Amino acid sequence: MPLKGFPDTGDCSSHYINHKCNLNCPSGSTRFMLENSPTLPQPYNSCFGKTMAPENNYLGAGAISEGSYKKENVTGEEKVGTLRGLKPPSSKIGRPPRHCASSVQLSAAAAAELELDVGLLSIKSASDEGETTPFIPIFRSGSCSEIGAKPFMEDEHICIDNLLEHLGSASELPSPGAFYGVFDGHGGSDAAVFVRENILRFIVEDAHLPICTKEAIRGAFLRADYAFSDADSLDSSSGTTALTALILGRKMLVANAGDCRAVLSKRGKAIELSKDHKPDSVSERLRIESLGGVVYDGYLNGQLSVARALGDWHMKKKAGPGDSLLSSSCPLIAEPEVHEVILSEEDEFLIIGCDGLWDVMSSQCAVMIARRELAVHNDPCRCSKELVREALRRDAQDNLTVVTVCFAADPPPRIEVPRRFNFKRSISAEGLNLLQEVLDAK
Repeated sequence: MPLKGFPDTGDCSSHYINHKCNLNCPSGSTRFMLENSPTLPQPYNSCFGKTMAPENNYLGAGAISEGSYKKENVTGEEKVGTLRGLKPPSSKIGRPPRHCASSVQLSAAAAAELELDVGLLSIKSASDEGETTPFIPIFRSGSCSEIGAKPFMEDEHICIDNLLEHLGSASELPSPGAFYGVFDGHGGSDAAVFVRENILRFIVEDAHLPICTKEAIRGAFLRADYAFSDADSLDSSSGTTALTALILGRKMLVANAGDCRAVLSKRGKAIELSKDHKPDSVSERLRIESLGGVVYDGYLNGQLSVARALGDWHMKKKAGPGDSLLSSSCPLIAEPEVHEVILSEEDEFLIIGCDGLWDVMSSQCAVMIARRELAVHNDPCRCSKELVREALRRDAQDNLTVVTVCFAADPPPRIEVPRRFNFKRSISAEGLNLLQEVLDAK
């Protein structure tokens, strides 16, 4: 099946952010500030020992300056100047396309001023400058689905960038937010379609919301599972794994039942926010065997390759009249594990995908590919497409569904290793993360 394209909504007027470059040389106390004037000499940057080409006189948002100084002009005195006369580049930056299943809303927080530290690139938080302005994320998402090597497409997904607009004025959410989910069906697509269409409604209608959001999400998964069993027009023997990400303000709650996965990029490092519920994992095996189930060759009761799923009612039994939904005695359960995260400036984007992606790609590898793509075009939709293409190149055998969610208007900043030592050979920060992942796996 060819990849679905997404329309471009046209160019938007670029906005530029003035930056203040503080060069704190580790070898001395000399401090420089660039005077953008053709009549002034170009002093030498003792922190890096490099000069900048004359045409590089613009510092765009997210860019870094490695200095534009000449060695012969360095003195022991402090030279102070101001940034003036900066001209924006002539090319226009296109607005990220609107996701077909959601409404993109860019807030004024996208134009918040950033300060860059030359050397190791880092975006300073408000606390570093003594300010109290909290980080306010914005939400831009893009998705891609591909049938892959399977004869049928059983994956479903949902992307809602503006939850208040989607639910309307009657919603009782405490703050603006977003909602995303992937659903990997098996034995048919009935369960995946039903859960995609109803899971958000069950969350919003739960009595625990907004006081206890975690309990609302857990209850919504279980009620969706039981509601599916009562739908006479659907095949209750079909099943689906489910992973959802509910974001309210800065709080993000990731709920997972099955082997889909959510990975957060924190300054280029992959942080897994969900655990794959495989029957042969230690915790799931102990739970299965304590309830009378068996794990045979990695399959629950020799039938299912996941330990948690919605649907599959040929492997479950309903709770009694006085029983709680959480008191299931079946080895296969629909109860999700919920992980809560408070988003900060360091959190760049979220990748959620079905197991077809993670069967052929590590979490850190996916983050590295996504960062590289976002640095080029800053489009989460094209980023998701590239992750799917890469999985197909690696001979993925399952349906593929990927959703990429960005938390800022700008692309992730470049990561540089501090040049404090004169190494002849070095390794990038992304390479260090990948090496650490390999070492941790052994």
